[in-house]
Amino acid sequence: MKFDLPLLGSITGLKCVHLQCHIGTDTLSLARLGARSVTGLDFSSKSLHKARKLASQTASIGGEKLDFVEASVYDALEYLQLGSYDLVFTGIGALCWIPSIAEWARVVSGLLKPGGRLFIREGHPVLWALDQTVQHNVRLELPYFEQPEPILADKPGTYVEAGGHQLVATLGAEFNHGMGEIVTALLNEGLRIVGLTEHDPVPWEALPGQMDVDHRGE
Repeated sequence: MKFDLPLLGSITGLKCVHLQCHIGTDTLSLARLGARSVTGLDFSSKSLHKARKLASQTASIGGEKLDFVEASVYDALEYLQLGSYDLVFTGIGALCWIPSIAEWARVVSGLLKPGGRLFIREGHPVLWALDQTVQHNVRLELPYFEQPEPILADKPGTYVEAGGHQLVATLGAEFNHGMGEIVTALLNEGLRIVGLTEHDPVPWEALPGQMDVDHRGE
């Protein structure tokens, strides 16, 4: 969360929801930054088991503010309080699992209270369109715009730094969404864009063997 702080700003006293929270590390960070409460939503029961364990282990330093709900993002409006959140947060590497960016934007709009805001940090759509298996070259091989069918990729490992654990089910389905598609989806739901920053780093080696770590650890 350190990288995001300059743009995230103060969240002291805010009621927050973290969509696609996974194991809850960023969810906890939001609580420790001063949020009044943070609800994490994810469709993975195993991820939420880890998230709840993390919350219990940090009960005196922010974990007591956390609550977790098991549901798909598409079903969030059925499980969470409509129009009640000051902040909807989405961390990097979340939108690639969403088939329809318009449906995602509808959920975001439905969760926010009047005057509430969305904060999203995401990998650039051009990055998602690069063929990550090509060495010593950069090639746009994958779709940049949203497609009805997913991009299928067989990846034996996990992006979570957990001792190099290997996955049993390795085939993943991902979706790209162009910058214009994301912005337009939010505008169509009545949101107002107050900031759009394009960063050149990401917090993982997205192109293996072709990237360097900078002074921030990005």
